[in-house]
Amino acid sequence: MAKSKNQKAKLLYLLDILRKQTDENHSVTTLEISEELSRQDIKCERKTVYADIECLTDYGFDIVSDKGHYYMASREFEIAELKLLVDAVQSSKFITVKKSQQLIRKLSSMVSKYDSNKLNRQVYVSGRVKTMNESIYYNVDKLHSAMNNNHEITFKYFEWNYKKEKNLRHNGKIYRVSPWALSWDDENYYLVSYDAEGEMIRHFRVDKMIEITEQKIERRGKDTFAEFDSAIYSKQTFGMFSGKPELVTLLCNKRLAGVMIDRFGNDITMLSVSDECFELTVKVTVSPPFLSWVCQFGGDVKIVSPTAVQDKLKELAERIISSYI
Repeated sequence: MAKSKNQKAKLLYLLDILRKQTDENHSVTTLEISEELSRQDIKCERKTVYADIECLTDYGFDIVSDKGHYYMASREFEIAELKLLVDAVQSSKFITVKKSQQLIRKLSSMVSKYDSNKLNRQVYVSGRVKTMNESIYYNVDKLHSAMNNNHEITFKYFEWNYKKEKNLRHNGKIYRVSPWALSWDDENYYLVSYDAEGEMIRHFRVDKMIEITEQKIERRGKDTFAEFDSAIYSKQTFGMFSGKPELVTLLCNKRLAGVMIDRFGNDITMLSVSDECFELTVKVTVSPPFLSWVCQFGGDVKIVSPTAVQDKLKELAERIISSYI
């Protein structure tokens, strides 16, 4: 039998057929495989299909043969895992609509066309609040590169005005920091960095960074980040506001125990002080977002100590009340 021009790619086309057209509920026969290959200008006989499938199975692909029917039984990701990934992409504010749709299409290509339809029915990206900065993908790549190379970076930072225009912060100032971690907090992606000039940890929204340039200068702040734990850090920081963490004691209604565990982790100590309340002491960065978080519970969460933090909450409440008078 004369070989066709695509003959050398026969195994790849066969694998493509099994991946896209089969799953546990959908199979193909030897005849159907032969007909599909012929559409790709690949000639084959039934007996060679058996040998080719055996070759793929020996290599490690989970291909099941059932009375002359074949299907791909498992893949790199299960459909349930891909649904989780699709949901994460959809709900991520820092990924633009265009990039979200591209990612979901790529994820959908990893399952059969039948399961792909199940993923496509979950796509509701257009109605979500998304970032308007299309370059965030490349920003993340540049930041990872700088961290892997142990280098500092420079960049400019902007904010949106009411006209939906980019306004550069501090008249286009060039920021220089040492990047140490990326954190997903409050539905946004942040760079956690060390500012040598200010000798402090600073955060920046990745989607608001432009002109990121890796500098061939070794990162600083190694001692500060020697025992850095992003999970602990995210529990302490509200709205990614910078500041010095301090111990704060809260008096909480017992029905909020689950809320406190969700926020601070299940390793916190909750001391019962009455039939209705408990106290816990946590290390947090005292900032407007933290104070606002306390306020949302009304009188069910109270700051017991330190007094300085109580005073900050009172000042915030007074400013809010005065704005309505």
